[in-house]
Amino acid sequence: MKFKKQPGQLLVNILNESLLINTITVRVCTGSPDGFLVTQNLTALPTEEFGRVSVSLRGDITQKGYEKKRAKLLAPYIIHTPRNHAPPPSSSSRYRERRARRTHRSGGTRDDRYRSDIHTEAVQAALAKHKEEKMALPMPTKRRSTYVQSPIETRTPPDSSSGSEDETAVRRQSSVVAPQPQVNPNLQSPESWVNHIVQGSSTSSSASSTLSQEAKPHRLCDGKTLKQCSNVLSLCVRAVGCVTVYLSLLLPLSTFTLPVGVPVSSRVSTKIQQLLNTLKRPKRPPLSDFFTDDAEEIVEVPQPDPNTPKPEGRQIIPVKGEPLGVVSNWPPALQAALARWGATQGKSPALTALDITGKPLYTLTYGKLWSRSVKLAYTLLNKLGTKNEQILKPGDRVALVYPNSDPGMFWVAFYGCLLAEVIPVPIEVPLSRKDAGISQVGFLLGSCGVGLALTSEICLKGLPKTPTGEILQFKGWPRMKWVITDSKYLTKPSKDWQPHIPTANTDPAYIEYKANKEGTVVGVAVSKVAMLTHCQSLTQACNYCEGETLVNVLDFKKDMGLWHGVLTAVMNRIHTISVPYAVMKACPLSWVQRVHIHKARVALVKCRDLHWAMMAHREQRDISLASLRMLIVADGANPWSVSSCDAFLSKFQSHGLKPEVICPCATSPEAMTVAIRRPGVPGAPLPARAILSMGGLSYGVIRVNTEDKNSALTVQDVGHIMPGALMCIVKPDGPPQLCKTDEIGEIIINSRAGGNMYYGLPGLTKNTFEVIPVNANGVPIGEIPFVRSGLLGFVGPGSLIFVVGKIEGLLMVSGRRHNADDLVATALAVEPVKTVYRGRIAVFSVTVFYDERVVIVAEQRPDASEEDSFQWMSRVLQAIDSIHQVGLYCLALVPANTLPKTPLGGIHISDTKQFFLEGNLHPCNILMCPHTCVTNLPKPRQKQPVGVGPASVMVGNLVAGKRIAQAAGRDLGLIEDQDLVRKHQYLTEALQWRAQTDPDHVLYILLNAKGVTVGTATCIQLHKRAEKIAAALTEKGSINTGENVVLLYPPGIDLIAAFYGCLYAGCVPVNVRPPHPQNLAATLPTVRMIIDVSKAACILTTQNLMRTLRSKEAAASVNVKTWPTIIDTDDLPRRRPPQIYKPPTAEMIAYLDFSVSTTGMLTGVKISHAAVSALCRSIKLQCELYSSRQIAICLDPYCGLGFVLWCLASVYSGHQSILIPPFELETSLSLWLSTLSQYRIRDTFCSYSVMELCTKGLGTQTDLLKARGVNLSCVRSCVVIAEERPRLALTHSFSKLFKDVGLSSRAVSTAFGSRVNLAICLQGTTGPDPCTVYVDMKSLRHDRVRLVERGAPQSLPLMESGKILPGVRVIIVNPETRGPLGDSHLGEIWVNSPHNASGYYTIYGEESLQADHFNTKLSFGDPHTLWARTGYLGFVKRTELLDASGDRHDALFVVGSLDETLELRGLRYHPIDIETSVSRAHRSIAESAVFTWTNLLVVVSELCGSEQDALDLVPLITNVVLEEHHLIVGVVVIVDPGVIPINSRGEKQRMHLRDSFLADQLDPIYVAYNM
Repeated sequence: MKFKKQPGQLLVNILNESLLINTITVRVCTGSPDGFLVTQNLTALPTEEFGRVSVSLRGDITQKGYEKKRAKLLAPYIIHTPRNHAPPPSSSSRYRERRARRTHRSGGTRDDRYRSDIHTEAVQAALAKHKEEKMALPMPTKRRSTYVQSPIETRTPPDSSSGSEDETAVRRQSSVVAPQPQVNPNLQSPESWVNHIVQGSSTSSSASSTLSQEAKPHRLCDGKTLKQCSNVLSLCVRAVGCVTVYLSLLLPLSTFTLPVGVPVSSRVSTKIQQLLNTLKRPKRPPLSDFFTDDAEEIVEVPQPDPNTPKPEGRQIIPVKGEPLGVVSNWPPALQAALARWGATQGKSPALTALDITGKPLYTLTYGKLWSRSVKLAYTLLNKLGTKNEQILKPGDRVALVYPNSDPGMFWVAFYGCLLAEVIPVPIEVPLSRKDAGISQVGFLLGSCGVGLALTSEICLKGLPKTPTGEILQFKGWPRMKWVITDSKYLTKPSKDWQPHIPTANTDPAYIEYKANKEGTVVGVAVSKVAMLTHCQSLTQACNYCEGETLVNVLDFKKDMGLWHGVLTAVMNRIHTISVPYAVMKACPLSWVQRVHIHKARVALVKCRDLHWAMMAHREQRDISLASLRMLIVADGANPWSVSSCDAFLSKFQSHGLKPEVICPCATSPEAMTVAIRRPGVPGAPLPARAILSMGGLSYGVIRVNTEDKNSALTVQDVGHIMPGALMCIVKPDGPPQLCKTDEIGEIIINSRAGGNMYYGLPGLTKNTFEVIPVNANGVPIGEIPFVRSGLLGFVGPGSLIFVVGKIEGLLMVSGRRHNADDLVATALAVEPVKTVYRGRIAVFSVTVFYDERVVIVAEQRPDASEEDSFQWMSRVLQAIDSIHQVGLYCLALVPANTLPKTPLGGIHISDTKQFFLEGNLHPCNILMCPHTCVTNLPKPRQKQPVGVGPASVMVGNLVAGKRIAQAAGRDLGLIEDQDLVRKHQYLTEALQWRAQTDPDHVLYILLNAKGVTVGTATCIQLHKRAEKIAAALTEKGSINTGENVVLLYPPGIDLIAAFYGCLYAGCVPVNVRPPHPQNLAATLPTVRMIIDVSKAACILTTQNLMRTLRSKEAAASVNVKTWPTIIDTDDLPRRRPPQIYKPPTAEMIAYLDFSVSTTGMLTGVKISHAAVSALCRSIKLQCELYSSRQIAICLDPYCGLGFVLWCLASVYSGHQSILIPPFELETSLSLWLSTLSQYRIRDTFCSYSVMELCTKGLGTQTDLLKARGVNLSCVRSCVVIAEERPRLALTHSFSKLFKDVGLSSRAVSTAFGSRVNLAICLQGTTGPDPCTVYVDMKSLRHDRVRLVERGAPQSLPLMESGKILPGVRVIIVNPETRGPLGDSHLGEIWVNSPHNASGYYTIYGEESLQADHFNTKLSFGDPHTLWARTGYLGFVKRTELLDASGDRHDALFVVGSLDETLELRGLRYHPIDIETSVSRAHRSIAESAVFTWTNLLVVVSELCGSEQDALDLVPLITNVVLEEHHLIVGVVVIVDPGVIPINSRGEKQRMHLRDSFLADQLDPIYVAYNM
């Protein structure tokens, strides 16, 4: 092991027993005049002597010599930058002082708990190994309104990386392959050391590629990507043959450079390419053992890497402290000491308190302290209740609530409680209901059973109050009674009353609060004897003398401030000068001045106080610290305290400060003082220091750092163990097994002077306060219980204790330990002055996907620019990866002063972590790096070649007793009556027949937003109107039989009349949604495309729409001069066609059905007259429709089953349809539900959009609906028409919300149709209710179905998509082998039915796609039946329910569209599943959509909250997708509500969204590119 002294100290090498070396060389460089260099060989010592070696050779090294030596050592590792970039040399003391003064003034000073010049140089050296240029990370895209408030000129415009700039970046990258500088072959390079030491490191840094000499220039697009691109293009070209046109082809071809179809100017796609280039860089080899998904998809824990360094020493022997001396005049109890001094030394000063300016405010003498404490004890016991009742009894717990500025009141209250034998529980003063950790303090008070709080009058006045003047009830706090302890409110006891002072026993004396890693606040109970023994051992260790003066800067309510400054001080009649935190903020030098003025012998400080005093030092020659014999550094156990101690010593040595008086110590609330360095003898050499490898520390072993100076940690000792104590080092996790001598472990202590328990928490107490260490075989080494200190460390030479961190700061990442303080120090060493506000950085870990992930949150300076902040973040990534070999998961910058604070102004880590996980952190900059640090994903699935044929699958199913997965609706039946056959052969004949037999029967009623009928159509009216339109077509339009006519109408009766007019004229109607007048640019091109593709000869429309089509606004989007003939049907002459056309055969096309799918494909299918009749008959039978029935339809009537129900079904079945256009609901939400109630409707049909509108808009207004008399108990079936998986959450919500207005829970169901068959399933009036099953999501990704119980983890609820219609047969088929599958197996749904579509509407007669989708056969089984492929995955399950015929019911479950699925990591994902997880991640996510781009998963989320919340969503979305779907999100896009395009059926248009994103048309609030 190697211990090193800083300048002015010894450089010593000490034997490490793990090294097989027979001799060691100790080189001592002396600064003597003759410059003599001594080299001495020592023979190897026996390994038993390890840890006791102590070499004390005199000698020194000068500052200049040290600088020279350091420069020489670091020279091989530093790539020299050009001169103009070099900072002034660090050896210039004037520059240091000037800079120190400047940073102190500006308020941008870094947190020097972690200050280390050596470490700063190491970090700069590590960064220098990376390219000098900026890291080529894509900067996030921000909308200006989300920028943190900063001066205009320092802001970066949102499109800071334009295409041209990025091209140069790519060029620059490709030219970086420069020859490496020559390195001395005898020196081991840091690169080889990193690769040698960290075999299988857990990180794969995006930046580490620069270590590799074989770095190749990055190509913009690799071969695989190009192949994918060409596939996409050829698919688009092929699709033009039939009407499956990809909408992005509308973009002018001139804008394309790459075959993938991204415009050159697109900033987004350039950044994605930049991100891909970064991710393609060679990565450090990940862990050799992945988490693997086995057959049951159970994620396994990886086996440890065999190359990790392991401890090799012998088992540690418990270390014993010196015996606790017995002094004859030590008091039997602490109260007895106070009584003694109060009586004999009444005028002796006990405490001096300072005011805000640092001047003495008052001095409390021992006499006053005693008399006031007695008064308080008497009042507490006798004067709180009425005369007869005693509120407080000995042993009760009492809260002490006093500010840091009033130590006197606290002292009196504390000793008053001890004299009254009640147990004081000191806590911080609550300032508001939103204090960090306020509810956890309530947990402490509750677990301690506190019902009474003591406070001062001033403090009580400052507490937050209710409007009535009562103290606020704080969150989580028990009911409290408040008692003021100012002298004027206390009662003087009678002469005969004396407090009872028993000899110290094991009863609790006081309870000290402690916050653990999770933020829970617990109370450590200290017994009376432990309190006394601790004071005695401190007195012995620190050699306290009666009448000394002590300056205390620490919090006097707990820890060292209480133990030294309040308890031990009274025991030894010490005069304590208490310096409050507020004074330190105003005048950091105040404590030094107090030491000088009072000639104090002891000072109690923290590193920050040393640093602040040093920064505020102004060459004040009149200050002398010669009186100090002990400068106790309370946080000296922190490895980063070394630099502060050294710097303070070098500054104040000229003011009389002696090097040997600096005494670091190690403490914890449970074990109290663990170790303290005793004051040294003047002139004696100072203890040595350990320089340890951080790589070794991460594996929990002590290794001397010899190779890489960058990743070294210098640790100072904290002296010897306390008198009378016994100490062991045990493994921090698992059973308390003793460590080996070269192993880092948790320090555990056995001593009478330590905490006894967590008050009121016996379970936690056992694990911490009653630990029995065991040896390597698991056998206990004795029966003495030890207390866990929570400190990590080891025993060095001479039984000196070294502490390297705390359990609560430990981050366990991929089996390696990292200390939060070490990461903070590295982040601070990356020049934070421009970016980080006052060095405020929090480091913690969050558990995501079976491992801890490191998160760094820092406060950003108000004047920091976006560019600086992003640059700083990317450099921190590099530095931490180089020095600690760990990848950061997330790096966030928040506005200054927004992180939750501890009472003394530090960062409240657990609350910060909670805010991060809840999405309440509100960062102004964020960088996620999941690609870099998540290395435990399951291996990508390799698709196995299909070795099993369809016949084998079928035979296997039969052998296993599984039926083939097929289902059928009931038979359509034979129609015997020739009249009925004639009547129903063609819809035109049906309408004519109804016009003759029942002319005045009302078929249609159209309602407006107010629920008023604005149009009706009887059979005869519809017939006559259709005749007029047919006449107009033949006369005005000169239309020939069989030509296509576009119908462009808003939802209404005109549309129905126009449809039948076309049939009467022998034309083929093509129904098209009219363009939106407010959004012509987006909607008119689709209209134009359908008109062009369908080769329409004429357009039928209304006057208004005709004007719109020819308007200037329309001309901006399309060529309005080339429209086909437009006929306005609003005002037609009363003419009849010469004859009504009758098709020669029922197989002729009745109409074309055009629809844009969710993947952006525009598809037109041909529907024959026979299919129309069969479909209408099927619906009539399923829903029991006849002339006397009424149904209500609230659907868009433009395609699919919506069009059939709106236009065709009523004419066929004769029932009355009440038509409610969905757009009317925007102005009158309750229109649909009111109509159902008013007309007593039994059957209604709607879309998901309508249902969602009612759920969101009316969900909270059910009482109002009730008051209006809305009653839905009449509704028997409410069917949602869709071409997708049933949205179970929405239908359940709708049912639950409107249950109050009478809606039956059984009423809501869904329908299912597709392009090849418009209606496959529809819940009818008979048959069982839809059933729900739960499927394992992991198995779905593998194309399997595994049914699980409700509530199982990773389960997905699926609802049956309605009953299969009469005449329909479905079968589940393997889409690759085309063989039938068994029951409950996932496959493609194929359908056979008389109402299947005839085929795609083709222009050039390409038949291959036609045959594949519409007339395909099974490869095995039934080779004759022709099936149509729906393109949807699903499965059939035979249920226990019975259908109408008494047979067991076969349920069809739709899982999702094959075209929509995302193929990622060899698995199949359905976008809706990922989107459901994302929408659950945060309350501000209104809607989300996902798509892939070059194998990157892109998540677009609509933000319904404030824009300032946008960045909160990035980590939450990344977390939830990784956790639930085992995928890393590549890009997170936050947009405004309503940006995600949705079609008329309420389905997301993900491909439109993708095109808009890549063309940079979304105007996103924020785009995050995850690294």
